[in-house]
Amino acid sequence: MSKRINIILPDKTVSILNRVTTKGTRSRFIDRAVRQLVELEGKANLRQRLKQEALANADRDLEMAAEWFPLEEEALQRAEGPAPKRAKEPLQSRHT
Repeated sequence: MSKRINIILPDKTVSILNRVTTKGTRSRFIDRAVRQLVELEGKANLRQRLKQEALANADRDLEMAAEWFPLEEEALQRAEGPAPKRAKEPLQSRHT
């Protein structure tokens, strides 16, 4: 469903609009432009908010990582177990 609205644009904007589209396709062009701008700005705002949160929580996250690091190292060592010992073969058997 579409709805007719009246908007006021600066002369410069109307000139640009007239250069890139025709009277019959203005609404479609403006619709696409508005949707694209909202999407881009929404992503930029989200990135900015994520960055602010990451910076605000950086000290807490570093402390948490430092607390867990020894436990992760221990778990890794237990999971890997002792390295298996390999038997040494005589050099002669490798070449024959």
